[in-house]
Amino acid sequence: MSAQGDTVRTAPEALGWDAGETPTGLIGIEVIQAAVKRLPNAPGVYRMMNTEGDVLYVGKARSLKKRVTNYAQGRGHTNRIGRMVRETASMEFIVTRTETEALLLEANLIKRLRPRFNVLLRDDKSFPYILLTGDHPAPGIFKHRGARSRKGDYFGPFASAGAVERTINSLQRAFLLRSCTDSVFESRTRPCLLYQIKRCSGPCTGEIGPADYAELVDEAKAFLSGRSSKVKADIARAMQEAAETLDFERAATHRDRLSALSHIQSHQGINPQGVEEADVIAIHQEGGQSCIQVFFFRTGQNWGNRAYFPKADPALGPAEVLGAFLAQFYEDKPCPRLLLLSHEVEEQELLAEALSTRAGRKVQVLVPQRGEKKDLTGHALQNAREALGRRLAETSSQARLMEGFAETFGLDGTPRRIEVYDNSHIMGTNAVGGMIVAGMEGFAKNQYRKFNIRSTDITPGDDYGMMREVMQRRFSRLIKENGLPGGEIDETADEAAVDGEMPAWPDVILIDGGQGQLAAATQILEDLGIADRVTAIGVAKGVDRDAGRERFFMAGRSSFSLPPRDPVLYFVQRLRDEAHRFAIGSHRARRKKEMIKNPLDEISGIGPGRKRALLHHFGTAKAVSRAGIDDLMVVDGISEAIARQIYNHFHENG
Repeated sequence: MSAQGDTVRTAPEALGWDAGETPTGLIGIEVIQAAVKRLPNAPGVYRMMNTEGDVLYVGKARSLKKRVTNYAQGRGHTNRIGRMVRETASMEFIVTRTETEALLLEANLIKRLRPRFNVLLRDDKSFPYILLTGDHPAPGIFKHRGARSRKGDYFGPFASAGAVERTINSLQRAFLLRSCTDSVFESRTRPCLLYQIKRCSGPCTGEIGPADYAELVDEAKAFLSGRSSKVKADIARAMQEAAETLDFERAATHRDRLSALSHIQSHQGINPQGVEEADVIAIHQEGGQSCIQVFFFRTGQNWGNRAYFPKADPALGPAEVLGAFLAQFYEDKPCPRLLLLSHEVEEQELLAEALSTRAGRKVQVLVPQRGEKKDLTGHALQNAREALGRRLAETSSQARLMEGFAETFGLDGTPRRIEVYDNSHIMGTNAVGGMIVAGMEGFAKNQYRKFNIRSTDITPGDDYGMMREVMQRRFSRLIKENGLPGGEIDETADEAAVDGEMPAWPDVILIDGGQGQLAAATQILEDLGIADRVTAIGVAKGVDRDAGRERFFMAGRSSFSLPPRDPVLYFVQRLRDEAHRFAIGSHRARRKKEMIKNPLDEISGIGPGRKRALLHHFGTAKAVSRAGIDDLMVVDGISEAIARQIYNHFHENG
């Protein structure tokens, strides 16, 4: 982020966005033509916005004037660019010192603003690392994600948390490093279970001396730094020496350590000899979609791979999509010294210069033509091709199910968004409503919502009342934020259809329940004036609650069942089961939170620090409740006023 931040602060016009001051009432080419007159022939970044102020597109240019002039000519545009120009109601600009700074700033703004017409990186989760701590006499080994604020050595990135956990488990067996927190380490009086099962050397209780433990830590660092052959050779030599001196127990320990190291490397797949630190990135396009595979190689070892499916216009080629992806991907992630690509990207030298600027060291971007590096990109490309093939097959299958769903339930068209609702509670306590969402690409888990039932007017266990509250809250907010479906505000529905995205409004809602639950939901829809805009379907469990004998309820239609082997029935069962899983999981989480809630949490003015001091002094919240005012005042941070407040909380006649 530092490079982008410097760009904004040091740019000639860094005191604010130069909005162009285009006349009101203009839209499309007229707006762009008005903006061109005031632009310099200098590098920078531009933003195109619609009448609502939403950013449509963020772009960078070597010359702002020349780039924006191309839009103003109004000819030779692709359908995507033509739509973007027509919807533009205003433009904003910032001038940068160099084109490199413009590229870095562009990537930053795209990730932050997510404009509809840019290539967008959908999955933006951070990567996990292995951390060997450096702020404790006995370093520990941990999984780490996020900012590297703790002192120590970081190794990675790994493609997934599972890969990190498997590696740490094997490293514990190989190097016997601790994985307990510092507070647990300090409080141990005897070795824990990990010591008993030979996954820790027990530095907490002195089972191993500081010097010997430090030697194990150094071996682990050497292995993770790529010197695995030397580490294995040293352990093998120590095993042989132990066997020759008839110390078979120590020899067996070294044997188990060697086995653990072999286990790690056997799960890393291909490990190139000539690539020390690199990301291997390949793109494959098919069926209007793109898949980008990223393989991570660090210290000569393969730390896994991950597939990405960026949102991009189908008309864009692999060079454009891959170039946009790379700029965004490394905007907030450390970049290796070498990127090996399957395709040439636009402005490849500029990209390498921008990544080098951000990393503070030279970064090479290459498209290998032969040898081991070419084999690596070929392997990544094969993985990208297979991952996209699986995705297209799943999408095709989902599309057929959605079409069958529409036909079975007599819908006007294929639904693009289905919402499924379910409630979960125990005798009315900790009641939670759950909503899951499915679309043309399967379950959209980032759209799931839970509703903690708040109303005090609902009788505990009143499922109909709970459903009414969930429907009221869900659709009142939806109307407020998006307007009525098909109305003036709800322009996103048509845009989503064109872009292949899921709309905000559901086409269908499935209610887990029979006629009563459906009636409760329908009543709220009618009160909000949207009953004719959303199709509501009730799904009641069959006789003896057997799967396959469900009854379906719809307005204006008699209840009906589907044949036992109907694919649509299986589809509905999957939807209902997912809603049930989500609702009951949310209920359990709320119940668990309720169970561990401390009475001290309810006292105003008692924050984490005072709570900790009270519990440390008295031991339990129950003991705090029995304490007198004088006793409470002994605790650090508890004044007479606070002590009286605590006492009065537990004593009605205080």
